[in-house]
Parts: sequence; C-alpha cells; structure tokens
Amino acid sequence: MSWIKEGELNLLERFSANVLKAGPMPKHVAFIMDGNRRFARKKNMECLKGHMQGFNKLAETLRWCKHLNIQEVTVYAFSIENFKRTKEEVDGLMELARQKFVKLLEERENLEKHGVCIRVLGDLNMLPLDLQQLIAKSVLTTKSHNQCFLNVCFSYTSRHEITNAVREMAWGVEEGLLKASDVSESLLNECLYSNNSPNPDLLIRTSGEVRLSDFLLWQSSHSCIVFQSVLWPEYSFWNLCEAILRYQLNYKSIQKARDLHREQQTLMQLESDRACVAELLQHHGNGKPADAQRRQEALQHYISCREERVQDFLRALKHKRDSYFNDLWRDDGSS
Repeated sequence: MSWIKEGELNLLERFSANVLKAGPMPKHVAFIMDGNRRFARKKNMECLKGHMQGFNKLAETLRWCKHLNIQEVTVYAFSIENFKRTKEEVDGLMELARQKFVKLLEERENLEKHGVCIRVLGDLNMLPLDLQQLIAKSVLTTKSHNQCFLNVCFSYTSRHEITNAVREMAWGVEEGLLKASDVSESLLNECLYSNNSPNPDLLIRTSGEVRLSDFLLWQSSHSCIVFQSVLWPEYSFWNLCEAILRYQLNYKSIQKARDLHREQQTLMQLESDRACVAELLQHHGNGKPADAQRRQEALQHYISCREERVQDFLRALKHKRDSYFNDLWRDDGSS
C-alpha cells in the first residue's frame, strides 16, 4: 500500500509517452476513481478489498503521471455523500484512510526524494479526530515539497466547498477585512479548498458513469472531461494515454474558452470597480460630474485599495487555515 510506486515504463510505454509529450500535455489531471465496489463484486471479494485495490491503482497511476510530466493530480477519495453508506463500509474506509496516512508518514523520506506535496481538501471536521491529526501531520510534513502535488479530496463535495468559500468571504466582511463590493468570482476562487492549485486541464471518470457527482464543479468548467468505462482498479497506462489524446484533440477549443473567460472576468472586475468609483464620486461631489482625469485617478486609487484589502484578507484566511492544521499537530500526543 505504498504511496510511491517505483519503476520505469517498459519500452512500448516509453515510446508512447514520448509521442504524447510531443503535443500539449495536461499539467493537472483529476480523477473520479469509480468502480472499486463493482470490481470487488466482479472478483467475489469483500468491498473493502476493492477499495484497497483502488488505492494500489492510485499509486501506479501516480507513477505513470510522473513519467508523463504531469505535475499535479487531484483524486476524489471520499465524498460527503459516502457517509450515507453502511456503517460497516464507512468504518472500513476510515480505517483504510488511517492505514494510508500512517504509511505516508513512514514514507516521508521517499516523498521528500520525489518532492511530493500532499494536500487534503474537504471538511475534515466531519472525520474522527485521530484521522484529522494524521492528515494534518501528513500535510505539514510534505508542505515544503514542490516537484509534484497530490490533492486528496476527502470528506468533500463541490457544493460544500463553494458554500464554505462564500462563508469565508462573509467572515472577511464581518471582520472588516473586506467590503461587500470586494466580493467577486475571482475572490471566491481564492477561497476554495483548491486555491493553491491551477484548475484541472483534464478530468477523468472511470466505471462508465457519465456524471461529475459533485466533484470540482467550479474548477472544471473549462476542463476536458473524459468518461471511461473501465473500473478504477483495472485502469491501465493505455487508458490514461487515451484520455490525454482526447485532451490534445480538444486543446485549442479548451484554451480559447479559458482565454475568453479570463478576458470576461477582467472586464467584469473593471466594470464593478468603475461603478463603485462613480458612486463614491457622486456622493463626495454633491452630484457634480467629475472630469476624466479625476475619474481615472480615483479609479486607480480604488483598485489599489481593493487589491490591498483582498491580499490582507487572503493572508488572514491562510493563517486561519494553517492554524487549524498546526493545532491538530500540537494536540496529537504522539508527536
């Protein structure tokens, strides 16, 4: 159950990887690792063994991604909706997670050698305290690594993430760090659990299901989404190559959509800033219109102040989140 699976690609795999790398490659790939339970039924094994096989496949997939120069991987490990499964299965998954993170801490030197940074995204307060502490230690232990990144979405749904981001912005307004007019699409993006990561270029779901199941809904709006029928424990290097090829075939349209969205976002922010400045000038000028130079100077000053407020808020938010992990580490008696 190692997190890092050593080994080189075989000759045919290396050749295929080099062919793919001649084209545009995704830098960030997300996986909905679906099909563990169906795999277990197919093989007449216990459900938990299917999940263990799924974890082993993740380690193998990370090895392939490393050889393909994919620097960031995000996986849907445990949905908040999964808490509705039987107590036996949920308890088994929690125990499996404990084993995984204990193993990760045992492998910290290997993770450091490969520069692997582990992030865990989700509402960790829903988890048992000892598991929260293991996760905190794992995240903090690998925090400084910067060669490749694995984001594990655990106790996660996208709607919960977006709702939490809105709460964080409301907290910023309540604390006087933000003005209500500072709230924007780009600021919400910075308040998501995934704020340290670029949006995924490619999102893959296995097992034949053709829905996102509340996974990275915000972040994948301009991603290439590929649905594959293979069960996750049976996923192969060639399945990954097929998905990357589909990304390459759609690369130009994806980039065009992203560039257009960035332009629209910039324009919307500028229009919002101009509206705020116009209101301020009208209020302070007793209704008299301001000349063009005064409007431009006021706009530049307002943008500068808004950006400073936003940065102060984001620093405070980071401190709050870092304190959560640091407090868990300190409160763990085994440290």
